[in-house]
Amino acid sequence: MRNFVVTINGKSYSVGVEEVGESENSVPVLKTVSEMPKEAPVNKNSAKGEKVLSPFPGLIKNILVADGATVKKDQPIIVLEAMKMDNEVTAPCDGKVTLCVTKGANVETNAQLAVIG
Repeated sequence: MRNFVVTINGKSYSVGVEEVGESENSVPVLKTVSEMPKEAPVNKNSAKGEKVLSPFPGLIKNILVADGATVKKDQPIIVLEAMKMDNEVTAPCDGKVTLCVTKGANVETNAQLAVIG
């Protein structure tokens, strides 16, 4: 299953899509839909500062700091679950954090998780 964020009429929804059948002409089928909280940032690529990237694919299990919080270098900011193990993603430098993901999102390797500036 792959998760996407879709915006329809100004509302963001988290959507899980799963392939069904085994033919190469399989059609993706909508598996789950849930409305995203309005205050949750989805992506802020325009933020300036040091990017925090996902070291591997996984699930954002928890966000340990609030958007806009001041963090110290090596402070844990996000818990990334991969292969049923929790991994802390830490701040690479001191600064103010701008989150680019939401709890429950699936991310790929090198996905931008946050910006610290």
